Amino acid sequence: SGGPLINLAGQIVGINTLIVRGSGQGGAVAEGLGFAIPSNTARVITEQLVANGYFARPYLGIRWVAITPTLARRYGLPAQHGIYISYIQPRGPADRAGLKRGDIITAIEGQPIDDQHPFRNELFHYQPQDVVKLTVLRGERHLEIEVRLGTMPPPG
Repeated sequence: SGGPLINLAGQIVGINTLIVRGSGQGGAVAEGLGFAIPSNTARVITEQLVANGYFARPYLGIRWVAITPTLARRYGLPAQHGIYISYIQPRGPADRAGLKRGDIITAIEGQPIDDQHPFRNELFHYQPQDVVKLTVLRGERHLEIEVRLGTMPPPG
């Protein structure tokens, strides 16, 4: 783990982080399952580390659940993709911008949140203190809400 993940054209597309190997007991077992950090995510982090000596992660102050078509059907959600806000930190960036529990964020700066563009990856394209426009579904209403991103507090 830790080496580059390279496509057939010889381009680095990720950094390997973990390989899960099969137990080899019974049934057909794949050789292994690998996990990697996408190269565009690694690039953003690396650029900040080189420039600042640390990675300041952007922060909205929310807890959320990724919406899939299956979840949308099961719970009768009005969107097939995006994130459902389950909690908003009082006085955090999302709270100050007027986001509410139950809102569904469907895009950041016009980029839809879906399987190919996960919320966390899209958020990492921005820096703390950037102002980003979120496309939000609140009930039946589509809203555009601007949020000034905060800085992710350190763990602990």
